[in-house]
Amino acid sequence: MGNFFNLDNPLFSILNKICDMLFVSIIYIILCLPIFTIGPATTALYYAVVKVIRRERGYISREFFRSFKLNFKRGTIVGLVLTLLFIILTFDLIYAYGLTAPDSNKGSLLMGVFIGITFLLVCFTIYVLPVLSRFDTTIKQLIRTTVYMSMRHMGSTILMVIASALVYIAIYFFQPAIFIAPAAITLINSFLIERVFKKYMPESEGPGEETGKDEWYLE
Repeated sequence: MGNFFNLDNPLFSILNKICDMLFVSIIYIILCLPIFTIGPATTALYYAVVKVIRRERGYISREFFRSFKLNFKRGTIVGLVLTLLFIILTFDLIYAYGLTAPDSNKGSLLMGVFIGITFLLVCFTIYVLPVLSRFDTTIKQLIRTTVYMSMRHMGSTILMVIASALVYIAIYFFQPAIFIAPAAITLINSFLIERVFKKYMPESEGPGEETGKDEWYLE
């Protein structure tokens, strides 16, 4: 019976992770409400989920806000540009759909083109802010690195798109899931994207005790 109340009990560990996921998801949703903060909030969400929930390093709130402040400027720029592009593509898709009635051939062609562009933008979006959370780059390098990773590892990219779509469908049918969905989809996708990241990480210099670095991302 004593083992049940032990804080090292796997059940308590799982419950603690669930609480962390709920907490960081709610904070993320609140910080996304001003719209222009979507970029740095998503960057911080990925960093905190992978470091704290997956790798069990640090505290969820501290790591989240640390990354949020560190990547605020670049994250804001990326987030605003992506938001604008998705808005433009939404109107393009509506326009193309409207053409299918008077001119089905032209409308279908435009619809196919815009759907393809939207898919590529979604692939780019899945990678770009996680890349920002992990690599110290300029905006130009960030774009080039993200495009390369998303296209080079298309198999993983498509799986992450599918996983993200399934989570959004789950939210549609069960709205309360939104309060844990941001952290949940980030955690799920991290198992694929971290495998990609490790291909571009420098080799570990040695144990953390010797280098003074907590190289949790190399584990």
